[in-house]
Amino acid sequence: MEKVKFGVLTISDRASKGEYEDISGKYIIEYLHEVVATPFETVYRIVPDEREIIEGALIHMADVEKCCLILTTGGTGPAPRDVTPEATETVCQKMLPGFGELMRAVSLKQVPTAILSRQTAGIRNSTLIINLPGKPQSIKLCLDAVFPAVPYCIDLIGGPYIETKEERLKAFRPQK
Repeated sequence: MEKVKFGVLTISDRASKGEYEDISGKYIIEYLHEVVATPFETVYRIVPDEREIIEGALIHMADVEKCCLILTTGGTGPAPRDVTPEATETVCQKMLPGFGELMRAVSLKQVPTAILSRQTAGIRNSTLIINLPGKPQSIKLCLDAVFPAVPYCIDLIGGPYIETKEERLKAFRPQK
């Protein structure tokens, strides 16, 4: 049986050039190890803030690498080069706006500029793609809010069964 695959995609011009270390992408990988009980491997990439490159990386992770979940970090603000949500919308067949709504709601309790965030989520075939903010503290806050719904969403789209470490984060699945 193949291991479950998760994609982690950092979108950053400077990190993609090696001008600074990608702390956010590495934090997402640590977070996954902290909350996911199912054995998994991670497909990790850093790309610049270029829409076509982001789209290509998402498609490759979903269609070729067969990641059931792709978590992106970066490129979700209002700046001209922030195009991650647009790239995500282009490659997805269905959008799941509730993920972004919840992430903004929990973030607004911490910082008023969270209203500027354009995080979203969507489905490409049997892959769930979630756009996260760029700072580890914000990533944790957002993932703690939305991750309980992630395993069941992956169930519903035909992905693998994922279990969480319930002492850290309990996945929600309806009672049968």
